Amino acid sequence: MQIRIQQWFFSILIIGAIFVGGCGSSTPANSTPTPNPASGETISLSPSASPAVVAASSQFSNLPRLEGKATVVMTVKGAPITIELDGTNAPITAGNFVDLVQKGVYDGLVFHRVVREPQPFVVQGGDPQGKDPKFPSERLGTGGFIDPKTSQERYIPLEIKAKGAKTPTYSTTFEQARVTEKPVLVHSRGAVAMARSNAPDSASSQFYFTLTDVPFLDGSYAVFGYVKQGMDVVDKIQAGDRIDKATVTQGLENFKAVS
Repeated sequence: MQIRIQQWFFSILIIGAIFVGGCGSSTPANSTPTPNPASGETISLSPSASPAVVAASSQFSNLPRLEGKATVVMTVKGAPITIELDGTNAPITAGNFVDLVQKGVYDGLVFHRVVREPQPFVVQGGDPQGKDPKFPSERLGTGGFIDPKTSQERYIPLEIKAKGAKTPTYSTTFEQARVTEKPVLVHSRGAVAMARSNAPDSASSQFYFTLTDVPFLDGSYAVFGYVKQGMDVVDKIQAGDRIDKATVTQGLENFKAVS
């Protein structure tokens, strides 16, 4: 019984590590991202009024997509990390990542959150504010990608595909949608997923690598790829380390940019 209580408490604690610092805004509206210091928030989202499963319809037509697989090589301290992106099962999430890589958004960004204690969890980065070495480190984790076309932060929907489903579930967690099947893309060691705040559709540019299997995140956060080579590099990343460069090396023909 004591072990179960400890596991439950640890799960709540480390989910908060993504939830509190995961994204810059608590709402996908056009509000200014504000810092949210460790406040003890847990991941309890209010029910979504939208259907549990919808096609990637016109409401998402302004977002880039990846229709198939692509490979991104990210270098940290000169060492490569090879990531295979799965646009078949997460087309919008993977497409957003490819688009940001192509725009050079991740080049020079800092990994602001590394959680290895009391046991391995995640390495998180992708806050564009981290490109400025003078930006306060305590405020990292509050920013997202500002689209130069709109001068607004780009948000993408929570996108998770269940096994056996034809389309992903959008804008709601599996728990809220009462989806009982497991996701196609799970949080196994080396998964790459989007960080977000309490609002399901609040992911922007921040992402994380999982350092171990974390199945309790399945159905709540969107996995869109896996580390295929260089997990030893991820294991060595420390808070404050920067991404040298990220490059799409294969599969760019599957990318559909927004005109």
